[in-house]
Amino acid sequence: MTAKPAPKTAPSKRKADAAVATSKSIDNQIDAFLASGGEIQKIPNGKSGQVYGAPRPGRPAAK
Repeated sequence: MTAKPAPKTAPSKRKADAAVATSKSIDNQIDAFLASGGEIQKIPNGKSGQVYGAPRPGRPAAK
Protein backbone atom coordinates (compact mmCIF):
# COMPACT_ATOMS: atom_id res chain seq x y z
CA MET A 1 0.00 0.00 0.00
CA THR A 2 1.18 3.50 -0.75
CA ALA A 3 0.39 6.46 1.48
CA LYS A 4 -1.90 9.09 0.03
CA PRO A 5 -0.32 12.53 -0.21
CA ALA A 6 -1.83 15.15 2.09
CA PRO A 7 -4.36 17.38 0.35
CA LYS A 8 -2.96 20.74 -0.67
CA THR A 9 -4.61 23.68 1.00
CA ALA A 10 -4.21 27.40 0.53
CA PRO A 11 -2.36 29.21 3.29
CA SER A 12 -4.73 30.69 5.82
CA LYS A 13 -5.41 34.39 5.47
CA ARG A 14 -4.62 36.72 8.32
CA LYS A 15 -7.72 37.85 10.16
CA ALA A 16 -8.52 41.55 9.86
CA ASP A 17 -7.88 43.68 12.92
CA ALA A 18 -10.87 44.52 15.05
CA ALA A 19 -12.92 47.58 14.08
CA VAL A 20 -11.85 49.23 17.34
CA ALA A 21 -8.28 49.55 16.02
CA THR A 22 -9.60 51.14 12.84
CA SER A 23 -11.77 53.60 14.75
CA LYS A 24 -8.88 54.52 17.02
CA SER A 25 -6.65 55.08 13.98
CA ILE A 26 -9.26 57.34 12.36
CA ASP A 27 -9.65 59.30 15.61
CA ASN A 28 -5.87 59.81 15.73
CA GLN A 29 -5.84 61.02 12.12
CA ILE A 30 -8.69 63.48 12.81
CA ASP A 31 -6.89 64.81 15.89
CA ALA A 32 -3.69 65.32 13.89
CA PHE A 33 -5.63 67.03 11.08
CA LEU A 34 -7.32 69.45 13.49
CA ALA A 35 -4.08 70.11 15.38
CA SER A 36 -2.36 71.09 12.12
CA GLY A 37 -5.00 73.75 11.49
CA GLY A 38 -7.37 71.66 9.39
CA GLU A 39 -11.08 72.36 9.46
CA ILE A 40 -13.98 69.94 9.13
CA GLN A 41 -16.78 71.17 6.89
CA LYS A 42 -20.43 70.24 7.39
CA ILE A 43 -21.95 69.27 4.05
CA PRO A 44 -25.76 69.45 3.85
CA ASN A 45 -27.70 66.29 3.02
CA GLY A 46 -28.28 65.89 -0.71
CA LYS A 47 -25.20 67.91 -1.64
CA SER A 48 -22.62 66.06 -3.70
CA GLY A 49 -18.90 66.55 -3.72
CA GLN A 50 -18.82 65.40 -7.31
CA VAL A 51 -17.48 68.05 -9.69
CA TYR A 52 -19.09 67.86 -13.09
CA GLY A 53 -17.27 69.11 -16.15
CA ALA A 54 -16.65 68.34 -19.76
CA PRO A 55 -16.30 64.61 -20.46
CA ARG A 56 -12.76 63.33 -20.78
CA PRO A 57 -11.68 62.38 -24.27
CA GLY A 58 -11.80 58.65 -24.76
CA ARG A 59 -10.85 56.10 -27.32
CA PRO A 60 -12.91 55.97 -30.49
CA ALA A 61 -15.56 53.27 -30.55
CA ALA A 62 -14.48 49.96 -32.05
CA LYS A 63 -15.92 49.24 -35.48
